[in-house]
Amino acid sequence: MVRRPVAWVAAIVLFVEAIGIALLNWFLGVVVDRQDMSLAGLDSDMMSVSSKVGGLVFGLYFALCGVAALLVAVRDRAPGLFGRILLISAAVVHGLLGAFTVGLVGWGAFVFMMVALGLIVFTLLAFDRGAGPADAAPGEGSGGEDGNGGASGDANGGAGGSPITAPPTPSAS
Repeated sequence: MVRRPVAWVAAIVLFVEAIGIALLNWFLGVVVDRQDMSLAGLDSDMMSVSSKVGGLVFGLYFALCGVAALLVAVRDRAPGLFGRILLISAAVVHGLLGAFTVGLVGWGAFVFMMVALGLIVFTLLAFDRGAGPADAAPGEGSGGEDGNGGASGDANGGAGGSPITAPPTPSAS
């Protein structure tokens, strides 16, 4: 099965991005601090500190997303609600960053962002919560037999679920 290795790779990519984004913003903060210039009247020390803090916060966010992907890979099951929200938000962030980087940095950065986006989306979809076990036999599951060993005697001939009903007819008032 290919889903666990993809989740491992997604976790590694997210951890590398966490370190990269933190170091990049730290470097930018140091550059702004050493230039000692003002941008539209803003204090250069404040810009330096805010760049460093923003880089650390964004790096921690990517690291937390990496932990969520790592837990998916280790447990071999779908993430919980918080992990799912983290991974979905990371996918959205990668889509937006990809759109920005194609114009600002180039196609190589865009391809990297789209690969990371694909890894995250594949991790989310491969470990779908509603899918159940992948290796279950077709006869097993929620439609064949009741819990007592006999066939379920519902109106659908034992197929489980609810019968199909027609939609209500509109009134003529």
